[in-house]
Amino acid sequence: MGKFSDILEKSGADQWGEEREERPDKRRLSRKTRSRVPQEQWDERFQRVNNISWQAAESFRMLRSKILYPDDGGDRFRTIMVTSAAPSEGKSFVSANIGVSIAQGVDQYALLVDCDLRRPSLAKLFGISISTHKGLADYLAEEGCRLQDLLLKTSIDKLSILPSGMPPGNPAELLASARMSGLVDELSSRYNDRLIIFDSPPFQVASESIVLSKQVDGVVLVVGYGKSARNHIREVVENLGPERIIGVVFNGMRDNFFQRRVLDAYGYYGSYYGYADKAKDSL
Repeated sequence: MGKFSDILEKSGADQWGEEREERPDKRRLSRKTRSRVPQEQWDERFQRVNNISWQAAESFRMLRSKILYPDDGGDRFRTIMVTSAAPSEGKSFVSANIGVSIAQGVDQYALLVDCDLRRPSLAKLFGISISTHKGLADYLAEEGCRLQDLLLKTSIDKLSILPSGMPPGNPAELLASARMSGLVDELSSRYNDRLIIFDSPPFQVASESIVLSKQVDGVVLVVGYGKSARNHIREVVENLGPERIIGVVFNGMRDNFFQRRVLDAYGYYGSYYGYADKAKDSL
């Protein structure tokens, strides 16, 4: 892989174009997991990626392989965090697609946990209303709230979601609490057959993401094309530690007409989503 500065170049850092969008995911766990939501109710763009765009789906399968089969030959990741430098870079959309890709494997299960308590969007991607379902915020705030009562099924058998719940007044305190740390440990140890995916708040708006990043096995960094300045991405990488980054997902990249025709003709992956290896090189 080239230097991380090459990643920034490819990501369009410091280029401020049109506003783009983002999105999420989920999975299944215990027998008490509830509320299967038909795929027809998924966010339209989320449906399009999974049902029409083979290029994007293949990019997420490549990332799935990196997660399940680490380059160093060590144990596979049990818990990962997906984050970004700034809001609206697409981290929730990427989280959801990683979950779908994992759950579509032969032996893997996935659980999505929406930790973005300030601006949750993961459940919405799956057609779930947070106003009618308790979630992570309720679990962290209420001692008597049971985890198994909060997990929701998706239309994919091996994919479940723990939604955020309604936005609380103290999201930073809840995510940095001992109960949250205990939840990470519990999910990792209790469910040996699944990958736990934490969709965390963006680093620029939530310092507690740093705390969560230290509790998981690895981090996927989402970089929205033209969204974050180079120094902001560099700051995130330095805070995370380059050795903890599993990979970087470039969201919203666009090829020109000639590139699209040539790449599609030869069966290469489209570039709406790009993927880069670990960010171990210097900035």
